[in-house]
Amino acid sequence: MLQEDFHIPDENIVGKIHSLFTRTAKKWYYKMRQDHGKHDCPWWKSEIITKWDKNSWRFKMENAFESAILNSDKNKPLTWFLKQKDRLSALHPDIVGTPLVWD
Repeated sequence: MLQEDFHIPDENIVGKIHSLFTRTAKKWYYKMRQDHGKHDCPWWKSEIITKWDKNSWRFKMENAFESAILNSDKNKPLTWFLKQKDRLSALHPDIVGTPLVWD
């Protein structure tokens, strides 16, 4: 899109990919760059989709949600709760903002 709309050279776009990532994703990017060297935008797009396609991401997120156990010795309850809430919101964005009903 940037190449077509703004006539930005591929090298400039690829040079900025690292700024899109944080933490684990950035480590993944640097490892891929070290292992595979320079590549063009279509190659990176393919690798990103392979790494974070919706099905594998959803599977990992569901497993993390289901396997998370509250351990007050390791985690503060609020931290654990908010992480679980974020996972649930990512898996089911349609329920965000839905009020909780306590019966």
